[in-house]
Amino acid sequence: MGRRASRKEKKQERLIGFFYYCLRLGWIKTNPAVSLGRIRADGPPTDYVSKHEFEQIIDASYIYQPKGWVECRHQATRLRILTWLMRWSGLTIRDAVTLERRRLKDKDELFLYRAKTGNPVYVPLPPNVAESLRNIPPGPCPNPRYFFWSGNGSPKSVVGNWQRSFRRLFKIANLRREDGTPKRCHPHMLRDTFAVEMLLAGVPLEQVSILLGHKSVKITEKHYAPWVKARQELLAANVRKAWTILRTSDRKARRKQPQRVESA
Repeated sequence: MGRRASRKEKKQERLIGFFYYCLRLGWIKTNPAVSLGRIRADGPPTDYVSKHEFEQIIDASYIYQPKGWVECRHQATRLRILTWLMRWSGLTIRDAVTLERRRLKDKDELFLYRAKTGNPVYVPLPPNVAESLRNIPPGPCPNPRYFFWSGNGSPKSVVGNWQRSFRRLFKIANLRREDGTPKRCHPHMLRDTFAVEMLLAGVPLEQVSILLGHKSVKITEKHYAPWVKARQELLAANVRKAWTILRTSDRKARRKQPQRVESA
């Protein structure tokens, strides 16, 4: 999976940008931050979840017990629906928890304006996911405008609340790697899963890029390069499989051809 910028990298970028701003206004003569060494991310990249692992997460939502800010008997159901939404829409957690009800259309499509591009895009949802979203039980402070947000406070705070819920959910799911070690889980894995499954299903990279709201196809290719390669390998394997089928069909066709009888 493609590497994402760490918090340290982003802070360094903001620092350099701030000094460039001061330089343009004439407050300073040189940018002291440009001589800083480049910070490289040392953490593992965000992973995606397999179909079996996703089922484990959904199963965990049925035994999830809310606590803290989410003292609500419907919270486990709401968290499960949010998980489905992120998996099948590719939305970030911020876009998902602040999703407005009017964005879900009659044909089970989400009409969205992606935050990074501002371009509108329709994202179809499986009928059962769309139906669950329409019938989502109310939260502690329901707001008829939103599915998951009360509208109070900042989006950043509500994202933090849901992230804590996801951490408890992933702990219950207890996903493990092949060697038995715990699998690092994060809500963004659901967005990655949407992208990876689309690529492996043969959806063109350009279309996946549009669905994710990336500014450029190059960004999509950078983040999901291993899976683009995996898709190519899958296509190559299917082509070789087709060769075998075609050879078999040719042999059968030759056997069925009538033999010519030479006249005396």
